[in-house]
Amino acid sequence: MLGACALGPEKRDAPTVFDLGPQRVQAAAKPVINATLLIPPVAASPWLDNANIQYRMMYQDASRPDAYAQNRWAMSPALMLTERVRARFAAASRGVVTAQDGARADYTLRIDLEDFSQQFESAKASKATARLRVSLIDQNTRALHAQRTFGAERPAAPNAPGAAQALAAASDAVIEELVAWAVQNIKK
Repeated sequence: MLGACALGPEKRDAPTVFDLGPQRVQAAAKPVINATLLIPPVAASPWLDNANIQYRMMYQDASRPDAYAQNRWAMSPALMLTERVRARFAAASRGVVTAQDGARADYTLRIDLEDFSQQFESAKASKATARLRVSLIDQNTRALHAQRTFGAERPAAPNAPGAAQALAAASDAVIEELVAWAVQNIKK
């Protein structure tokens, strides 16, 4: 009978949890965007709106996303990106508000997360892709002021830690490109 106790469910290790790393501190300077921005939470399709670290085996079936079994994000990529975008724009503008603040803003910056995954070109070669579609809406006229898709790819080690590192780097690159675009499109 004692042998039967050893047949229970095997102990599983807790999943490894990743985030995008520490936010880069932006030096205090005169805002380059002379406007207040309303930045709602980043929206994501259901396959990205969870804590899974997604990947695709492009060399087998590019239409099938999969997720690492023992690795997770600390929160959904959309929430991590929301925090990062708001922090970066707070340093580059007159201010960032949310809908809960009830404060007036000059523009709304709506962001849709289109891709946040690792792609394997072969079993040993991969890259990470972060892609966002951004809409800049004038709050006074409620008109679409500008819209663009931003994307960045970074080489990644062919594993979950490699995906997390490369997706963090790709995210930061996309956010910097987004700030430069906003500077060009918001003239006050």
